[in-house]
Amino acid sequence: YAVSAQFDNIGGLKVRAPVKSAGVVVGRVADIRLDPLRYRAEVVLMLDKRFPFPSDTAASILTSGLLGEQYVGLDAGVDEAMLASGDRIEITSSAVVLEKLIGQFLFNKAAE
Repeated sequence: YAVSAQFDNIGGLKVRAPVKSAGVVVGRVADIRLDPLRYRAEVVLMLDKRFPFPSDTAASILTSGLLGEQYVGLDAGVDEAMLASGDRIEITSSAVVLEKLIGQFLFNKAAE
């Protein structure tokens, strides 16, 4: 079943990247597009029907290891209602961009 999620920044996330929950692959990224009204990345996730998730599930863009590939991580919520095809995951966390973190660190060190 397909669900979507919007992120401010998807970093290097790619179509076909894994979707994982508790380290287990539960789906794949099916599509990535830009929402022309909100200027946010909309990511469509194709989840395996064997893995129903509560409607208050959270999605985060994570990285395997320090410089590995990016994937979508799902943290299951506690709601009794389940996500259905066409639903949107509302609770999201964008990718942490390593270059941005290094730049902030260097800027803060220079300011000291």
